[in-house]
Amino acid sequence: MPNTKSMPNKAATLAFLQALSTGLQLHLPNGTFTIGSAPYTTASLITLAKSLIDAIAAVNAAEATAKDAVAKLNALKVSAVPVLLALRRILVAMYSGTTQTLTDFGITPPKARAPLTAAQLAARAAKAKATRAARGTTSKKQKAAVKGNVTGVVVTPVTTPAPSPEPSAQTASNASPAPSAPAK
Repeated sequence: MPNTKSMPNKAATLAFLQALSTGLQLHLPNGTFTIGSAPYTTASLITLAKSLIDAIAAVNAAEATAKDAVAKLNALKVSAVPVLLALRRILVAMYSGTTQTLTDFGITPPKARAPLTAAQLAARAAKAKATRAARGTTSKKQKAAVKGNVTGVVVTPVTTPAPSPEPSAQTASNASPAPSAPAK
């Protein structure tokens, strides 16, 4: 048998058990074995191996059935859960004032929202004001009132570099340039 300490896979165990049964029938059809302190015949060992093979086959069938059942459940969830959740919302809306009716449907009635105290309202307003100040957010009218001041704009024209002139032209360009008009 494959190493039992490492829990062999079922396929390897099945192959071993079938080969063991075949080998016992072929080579030791009338053999007797003492294992531990109990005597075993070839027929009893083959029966023991056969029962283990049948148990593994039953587990394989149960696993296949379970996989099919889980796949069917997941497919049903995809289609049924949204409908049932929508029905729950409808029932809560229909019977929001009657808690006993909602309980009859298995729905826990939603808790009524407790009104805020004066201190909680003041704290909420102060926190909102502090957040607006920290973020620098303003209302639409305040944004419209903000005008920018522009002073000292310098426009720099973008030109492409001219091809380098001949050496005689460079000496003429080294002459003092004409003064430019001040920018306004």
